[in-house]
Amino acid sequence: MDRVPEVLFVCVHNAGRSQMAAALLQHHGGDRVRVRSAGSAPADTVNPAVVEAMAEVGIDIRQEVPKKLEDEAVQASDVVITMGCGDACPFYPGKRYLDWDLPDPAGKGVEDVRPIRDEIDRLVRGLLAELDAELDAERG
Repeated sequence: MDRVPEVLFVCVHNAGRSQMAAALLQHHGGDRVRVRSAGSAPADTVNPAVVEAMAEVGIDIRQEVPKKLEDEAVQASDVVITMGCGDACPFYPGKRYLDWDLPDPAGKGVEDVRPIRDEIDRLVRGLLAELDAELDAERG
């Protein structure tokens, strides 16, 4: 059985950027990747403008709920992508960490969330291409 890389997206509230990134990676990667998202201080709900922006590209995240960042999620992940959580993100040696510097969609309308969504989509597609290439190299 082939190894499936695990990716964790982390932002402060797990209500915007990390939710979009997780949904987009799951959408594009399907069963080729396991995806999680979490926040260092999770909000009560996902940002409605984020839900709307994702629906515009055919991805329904209405049922998603912000989740608290747990050490176990970091330990289980091959790649941890932070999005503005700063020192609240735990660090474990041997993990691959990336920091995506993206505007926070909190308090923004859907018209301002769209460019953030589109940049996350670009980054996610690049990450997926890298993960696919790494797995191909492992298989020989």
